[in-house]
This record gives sequence, C-alpha cells and structure tokens, in this order.
Amino acid sequence: MNMRKQWPVLPIAAGLASGLLTGCGAGSGGSGSGGSHVVVGMSDDVLATDPASGYDPGSWLLFNNVFQSLLSFPNGGTEPQPEAAKACSFTDSQAQVYRCTLKDGLKFSNGDPLTSEDVKFSFDRMLKINDAAGPAIMFPMLGTVETPNAKTVVFKLKVPDATFPSKIASGAGSIVDHRQYNANGLRKDGKAVGSGPYKLDSFSKDKAVFSVNDTYQGTAKTKNSGVTLKFFHGDQAALKQAVLDNKVDIAYRGLTAKDIADIDAQNDNKGVDVVEGSSAEVQHLVFNLDDPVTGKLGVRKAIAYLLDRDALIQQVYRDTATPLYSIIPAGIAGHNTAFFDAYGARPSRAKAAAALHADNITGKVKLTLWSTPSRYGPATDQELKTIAAQLNASGLFQADVKSVPFDQYEKDIAKGKYGVYVKGWVPDYPDADNFTAPFFGKGNVLDNHYTNSTITGTLIPRTAAQSDRSATSKEYGQLQDIVAQQLPVLPVWQAKQYAVVRDGVYGLEYCLDASTVFRFWEINKS
Repeated sequence: MNMRKQWPVLPIAAGLASGLLTGCGAGSGGSGSGGSHVVVGMSDDVLATDPASGYDPGSWLLFNNVFQSLLSFPNGGTEPQPEAAKACSFTDSQAQVYRCTLKDGLKFSNGDPLTSEDVKFSFDRMLKINDAAGPAIMFPMLGTVETPNAKTVVFKLKVPDATFPSKIASGAGSIVDHRQYNANGLRKDGKAVGSGPYKLDSFSKDKAVFSVNDTYQGTAKTKNSGVTLKFFHGDQAALKQAVLDNKVDIAYRGLTAKDIADIDAQNDNKGVDVVEGSSAEVQHLVFNLDDPVTGKLGVRKAIAYLLDRDALIQQVYRDTATPLYSIIPAGIAGHNTAFFDAYGARPSRAKAAAALHADNITGKVKLTLWSTPSRYGPATDQELKTIAAQLNASGLFQADVKSVPFDQYEKDIAKGKYGVYVKGWVPDYPDADNFTAPFFGKGNVLDNHYTNSTITGTLIPRTAAQSDRSATSKEYGQLQDIVAQQLPVLPVWQAKQYAVVRDGVYGLEYCLDASTVFRFWEINKS
C-alpha cells in the first residue's frame, strides 16, 4: 500500500457501547454526479471474488466496493459508522451481545431484497466453510447469529470483544445473497452478487469491470460511471509505464519507491501527479525465541541498538515510509514510542556491545536474516541486505541475507528454521487490537514461540472488553513496553500510501487512509 498530500487519520472515538446511528445527510447512495469511466491499474491480483475466501488486499478492494457490510469506515476515519445498518449497539455491559437494525429497502444488485436472513447466512457460511485463505480466522469469538425479524440481527459473542464493530465493518463483514451462494462451498465462477455501490460486470485474469449499482442504498455517492481494474501481476515496470503512457488513469499498489521518486521528479511534462495518503501498514523483524542465536535477549537488544531506521528508509524506501518505534502505528489510538524510549533513534555500538557482554556473548554473532522477495513489497530483499550491512558495520555481527519464495518461507517459519525474519502487516481494521492480539495473543500469526502471560491473560482480554476504545491507552502502553523490553519483534517502518494519477483525475485523497478502504466511488475523472 503506498501515497503525496498527507491526510490526517482521526483517532478511534468513544461511544461504541452507546450505539451507532445513521448520521445526518447519510441517506441513500447510488449514482452521484455521474462522471467518466475510470481505469485503475495495480500490481496485486484479486485472489477471490467470494468474501468467504479472500483475505488479501486485492480481494478486499473488490469486496469493499461490491458488497455492503453492516458498518463501514468513513473517509479519513477509524470509527465504524452505519452502512447497511440503520443502527448498531452492544446491548449489554460486557460487550458480548451486539444488535443491528437494517435500513429499509435494501436490495442486492440483482433486485433480491437484503434482510437479516442474508446477514446471518453470510456469517454462518463464512465460519462453516472456514477457508484457509479466508477471514473466518477473525471471528473466533462469534457464537451465534440470531434474526428476531427481517430487519434485526443479534450477534452473541463467546467472549467480550469491543472491537467486533470494526471487524464487521471490514471486508470480512461482506453480506452475500443467500439465494446466490452455496452455504457449504465457495463460489468459483468469478461472479459476485452484492449490495454495494458497484456491480461486478466481468472478472478475468487480467481485469475486472465494475459499473454503478443503481439499487444501492448506503452512504457512498458515486462520482464516476464505473471502474475497470487492470491487473499487472507483480510487474511494477509495466504498471509504471502504463500510467505514463495514459493506458491507466491511476496506478495503485505495487510501484517501487524508486518509481514514485522518478515519477514525482518528472511529472511536470508527463501529465501525472503523485498523491500521498496515510497508512497503517507496518513491517517488523521477528525473532524466533527458540533459536540458539536470536533466543538470546542480548542478541536481540544489540540488533535494536544498531538498527538505523532513518538511513534505511532514505536509502531503500526514498522516504516513502516513516520510522516505526512501536507495535501500534501512528494514527491508531494506543500508539506510543516504546522502542524509541528503550533503544533510541541513533545507532549505538557501545550499547549493543554492552547488551552482548551482559549475555556473555563474545566474538562476532553469526546471523542470517531471512526474506521473501515480493510478499511484503518489492524492496524487501534490499531492505534486509541494508540491515545486515548496518549490523556488520558495527563489527559485532557477521550477518547475511537469504531470500526464498513465500510458500517455502511460511513453511520454514512454521518449522522454526529461521532465527530472524521479516513480516509485514496490513490491518484488517484500524484498531490497536489488530496490531497486538494477532501478534501476541494465543495462537498468534508470528510462529516465533513467544508468549507472555500478562499480555495474553490480562492486557488483551481487558482491552478487548473495553467498549470505550479511548480508555485502553494505559493497557496498550503497558503491552508495548513489555514487548520493547522482551523483543520478540522489532518494528522497522510504517508505510505511506501512494497512487499515481493522470491529470484530470480527482478524489484519491479519500481513498488512501488507515482504514485501507480504496473507495472507487470517490474517484472523479473530468
């Protein structure tokens, strides 16, 4: 995810327990000012058109535009607001019963009515299919979905989870037509029937074509007549050339930092502009605590003292990212600077040497940094080589880098073969919970053999139960301080988002924020 005008991200606000109501001026959506058809190019593929399967950025881009969720994230905001729902709220003090009332007149793009039966069907189906590449992993807390009547949905949770509204506002909360989808299996015909602001007209290997859904009832106001999404299958050079040659109106996701810098430098005579937005995408170094080398705290601290984030970002990312000194990124409530406070911003060989000495480590530390070439961005290998060079320059390490394809990478991590490796994270929803529970909760996604009973037994459950999200800062601060001291991971950078647009294309600033929702409807082409 990548972007040039910095647009602020609003912190998560209190008030989930008191309910979410449709605000003034948020009536029915549908076609707004009309406008031209827009062509968007990106290097990602869309791996699924069925919301029970897709859990990748490309697929969620499709879901966010073709399907409705009960709630959605407004432009620049991180607090979910009603979308298909008229109102939603927790009806108990424990954040375990969540009730939503649907708006009147909801319809799918094929004309079928959307009722509470479809909402229940969508969640039940997702959990039953439990696809390995799908979002069911986000809902271990969901017990039952009840439908007292056609307009009311009641979610009963197994454990308190005040972030449940944010989860159902994401692509994982997409509502499908129960008449059009199999309850027991995925849809594999490349089609999609939703109630969102766009219809999927066609889907093929190289492109997807969308038109405005005239039956849509929601908050979005479309400013174009449709969108064609062209897939460049990881070919960043071809994507760059396409926008320069006016073959696409927008280049989104996949341009390298060098591409962005080059285009920005020559845009006066190319008819293009670089648009920057905020992002909550992060990247960490992950340490395997069972490894004979990185299992030693002194080694991990030495790396933390030697990492020069500023130099790394300038050399590799051309300032298209910012240094990250916390587990929770800037712009998300709960963010602090625990790693800056513990290890500083400037490398210190003396402190690194002292950390190794305190752990009785003498001689150069032999270390391999493991990378995968494209999954976490096209510059990942170069990034790891730069970090290795920083470590070696201290005279304390003998570090090298090895890179393997992602499938093998994931298998080897699960087997504990790597001591230190890189992991990127694009949030499912913009809440501190999504940057902590997946990494440090039970059954975490890092496979690094780290556990802390205070985090898993107290801090994560306590924050999950707090419906006033602004009241969790103390606990999240404590969690980040613990992680900074024990160093199971080392935060490296937080991304900015970029899109390159042709002259006469507007609205991209509303597509690039911490919610990660790319809003087709905000794009206007003159």
